Amino acid sequence: MKRHQKLMGIVAIGGAIALAMSGCAAAGNGGGDDGGSGEGQTVTGADYNPQPRENLAEGGELRIPVSNIAEQLNYFHGDGDARVTQIGTWFRPQVLLMDPDGTVKPNPAYLDDYSFGVEDGKTVLHFKVNEKAVWNDGTPIDVTAFKATWEAQNGENEAYVPNATDGWKEIESVEAGENDHDVIVTFKSEFAWPEMVYSQLLHPAVNTPELFNTAFLGDWHPEWGAGPYTVSDYDKTGGVVTLTPNPKWWGEAPLLDKVEFIQMEPTAAVNALRNDEVDMAETGSAELLAQVEGLEGVKTYKGQATANAIFTLNAANPVLEDLNVRKAIFEGINLEEVKQIVFNGLDYTEDPAGSLTLFSFQPDYFNALEKAGRKDGDTDGANKLLDEAGWVAGDDGIREKDGQRLSLVFPVHSDTETARARSLAVQAQLKAIGVEVEVDQRPSADFAEDYNTQNGDLFFLNFTSSDPFGAAWFCQLYCSDSGLNLSGTGTPEIDKMIHDELETISDPVEQTKKAMEMEADIFSKTWGIIPVLNGPEIWTVKEGLANLTPEPYVGLDLFGITPVENVGYEK
Repeated sequence: MKRHQKLMGIVAIGGAIALAMSGCAAAGNGGGDDGGSGEGQTVTGADYNPQPRENLAEGGELRIPVSNIAEQLNYFHGDGDARVTQIGTWFRPQVLLMDPDGTVKPNPAYLDDYSFGVEDGKTVLHFKVNEKAVWNDGTPIDVTAFKATWEAQNGENEAYVPNATDGWKEIESVEAGENDHDVIVTFKSEFAWPEMVYSQLLHPAVNTPELFNTAFLGDWHPEWGAGPYTVSDYDKTGGVVTLTPNPKWWGEAPLLDKVEFIQMEPTAAVNALRNDEVDMAETGSAELLAQVEGLEGVKTYKGQATANAIFTLNAANPVLEDLNVRKAIFEGINLEEVKQIVFNGLDYTEDPAGSLTLFSFQPDYFNALEKAGRKDGDTDGANKLLDEAGWVAGDDGIREKDGQRLSLVFPVHSDTETARARSLAVQAQLKAIGVEVEVDQRPSADFAEDYNTQNGDLFFLNFTSSDPFGAAWFCQLYCSDSGLNLSGTGTPEIDKMIHDELETISDPVEQTKKAMEMEADIFSKTWGIIPVLNGPEIWTVKEGLANLTPEPYVGLDLFGITPVENVGYEK
């Protein structure tokens, strides 16, 4: 798939499980952590307890639950996920930082200077790398890393399996200027989104497709990392990644003595918080919030999630090959009812999530899904489409055609009651139009593998966005070779339309407007993926924990990326 950098992440909803990708990432199936409808307040902005370093104490430990840790631990790889990106950010270069509103700025630990502009009709990025910056194996961080990152991501060598070619494929050259710490990145022409590339870097030793694709399988390779922390232990069986201060770090000292990421189901994470076994837990449903009510020594934060919960269909299943069958299924699902279940008890409401390109709070947003012609919960319309497609109801009400039942497997990678209620509601909604749905409860740890291999027919997951440059990652969402949208509904015609009519626009505002128009058209031509809701990001954490979620794909700080060395506890 194509993504951009801050990555999009994939996460299982209700966990949350995550697949990390550039620009956008997918989340996964799960309980209710996002969006809602009905009466309630609207959660806006960031809520992450930002504090200057001088207000924070040195020392302490932080234990963070994550719903899964994928086998592929290279967050530049197409099979990486948002949780891999989340963990990796703590011990790999944070070259560019970002304010909650999406304003990009250089990280002074890595860059002495950062600028971009147009030179001779081409967009040019200039990086001056801090000469103290070094990889953990002693290799200088210089132009070689910038080249290796570009070569792995630009799509020219098809043996690489990158998480994003967006942006990278528009680069013409990466060269040294006055010396190897002076990096000049030249695009092929004027480019609308130069800030989308180089949030992170790949170690230059990862210089072949084989290494890129396989070296990180089950191995974090801390020697290829850099930053204030390093991986001191990885208990793969137990699902625990332990980070400690990096003796080779040249910047401001990390505040924490130890950081652990611990794999566990969402309900287990809340129980662990209650038992002082973790220091934060996602509490994005009424049932989880109820479990922390009255708990001493914690505080609950609610921020606007920069994520889209989505439904996606697997068009490789023969019963889903027909466009009108897929449209009927999506019309048969009542999104408002799903949202009411997900946000029951959260006192939350939001505008319709009708786009994967923009959020409703961004300029030029409109409901592209509605414009594409979808009617929510339109049972009559869905039945008509299935009748016309030749699917006939059998004695039990389930439709059949040519000896095949119209039957779908719906994996659910969460153990919350909200996830169960949501999946059963979808099962009942689709039964009303003659579609059989087998709800298959699975461990959250299986989400990344199941989604990447499309081990299921109907998925409910999160696409989380790393930055506000929605149109920049349009191909990541809708091109036929996208590793994020695995519905199998992309076409060469759509690819050509994106490349010729969208990516040639150099003005970001005009490109965004065109992307929104194009998105409605693509929905109507594919019906492989639809947005459902955005929602709030809700976490309950130990009192005094500050500068929460500095990594991509965790939404308490909107699009923010802050230095991990500044996470700590108030004095």
